[in-house]
Amino acid sequence: MNRQEISKQIFSKKSVLCVGLDTDPTKIPAHLMREEDPVFAFNKAIIDATHEFTVAYKINTAFYEAQGLKGWISLEKTLNYIPKNIFTIADAKRGDIGNTSEQYAITFFKTYPFDSVTVAPYMGRDSVQPFLQFEGKWTIVLGVTSNAGSADFQLQPSGDSLLYQRVLKTVADWGHPGNLMFVVGATRKEQLREVRTLLPEHFFLIPGVGAQGGDVDTVCRNTLNDAGGILINVSRNIIFAANDTSFDAQAHDAAKKFQKEMSVFL
Repeated sequence: MNRQEISKQIFSKKSVLCVGLDTDPTKIPAHLMREEDPVFAFNKAIIDATHEFTVAYKINTAFYEAQGLKGWISLEKTLNYIPKNIFTIADAKRGDIGNTSEQYAITFFKTYPFDSVTVAPYMGRDSVQPFLQFEGKWTIVLGVTSNAGSADFQLQPSGDSLLYQRVLKTVADWGHPGNLMFVVGATRKEQLREVRTLLPEHFFLIPGVGAQGGDVDTVCRNTLNDAGGILINVSRNIIFAANDTSFDAQAHDAAKKFQKEMSVFL
């Protein structure tokens, strides 16, 4: 899915909502555990309940890899069920030497045909470049995150800037706004504004709204651009809005609420 197609979805749905399918089997409602594939049954219901408000789904691969082969089967079935006009993200945070990155890129762009994959840039250009070789696919690079440990490295001085600022500026030159996105945490207003000034054209994948303390108003006011330019990820507040037979209806209502907040800015 190209930049224009993502923007079209954003302005058509008046939404920048990305629903995170971080499906923890221990939190799936009890009545679904009778299904042959409880994880897929849960994801299918969530997708059915939320797709009208959603422009992206992010599958956090850790929750599937932990289940072994059956988890990968659930992942593939989920990916295939997502409507083709909705952007898909493999949240895998891969990062390794070039020939290994080539195999990761094949995994998430061919074997499992996601639109994008998250990548850690610590090993440098040759570890990211293999992902950028795939036409029509997106590499989402970790930029600045909102977890407590971000202060250990990301916020440390590096020359005349902070390390994360140097990473953003350097990585931006490896691709272009049509194949590179950046993960930008949502919890600090000043940081959001600063990153948007640094990278005015790129799309950002923004976690941290909802359970982690970020809010839609702050994110939209400080990061939206002419293309929309952001995907706000919400996971727990939507997919685990309830833990009983009403879980899908509650997910629908939660997604609708987030979309309504976003629509004011679109």
